[in-house]
Amino acid sequence: MAELKLYSLEGKEVGTLPVADSLFAVTPKESVIHQAILAQEANSRVALAHTKDRSEVSGGGKKPWKQKGTGRARHGSTRSPIWVGGGVAHGPRNDRNFSVKLNKKTKRTALAMVLTDKVQDGAFIAVENFDIPEAKTKFAAKMRKALPGAEKNTLVVLTTGDAIMRRALQNVPKTKSIYAHSLNVRDIAKYRNVIASQAAIQVMAETFSA
Repeated sequence: MAELKLYSLEGKEVGTLPVADSLFAVTPKESVIHQAILAQEANSRVALAHTKDRSEVSGGGKKPWKQKGTGRARHGSTRSPIWVGGGVAHGPRNDRNFSVKLNKKTKRTALAMVLTDKVQDGAFIAVENFDIPEAKTKFAAKMRKALPGAEKNTLVVLTTGDAIMRRALQNVPKTKSIYAHSLNVRDIAKYRNVIASQAAIQVMAETFSA
């Protein structure tokens, strides 16, 4: 079983923490991680651009002029895309679906790979707990400064019981907090360091271990 160094919020090493090999000791593969991140990006994409087709624009209920005898081209409706003010042909629509299916096993494998990569790079920091006296920025900033390597942009993994720390982290620069059960590949890959408590690591193991 893999082990992580365990730190206090003051940055002192207080022991080691055994962790699941299935989550923190797998062989990273760039192709799997890349696939998971692309799928997550695609699934969070929202189609905003929208053009009206000829069925949605106003007007055009009456034939502009009679079919024959005018010398002009025949037209049935001013809603036609070739008319000014008519519908748009083949324009972007807000009902486009960009979602990509990725099976659960691949998602979990990719998550384990990025976590393992952080551990191997010394960028995963395990702490005893996130117990601070008040939900003040100074306590969260002090923790960031004390922990080794945590001065760079950091993802802090919390449990639902860490509401005080979550509030304290809100105004700390280059820091994002996330609940352990919502952990995802994109956020782990985006942030240089990951800080997690013993309780958060336990939740991660229960939620994502194969």
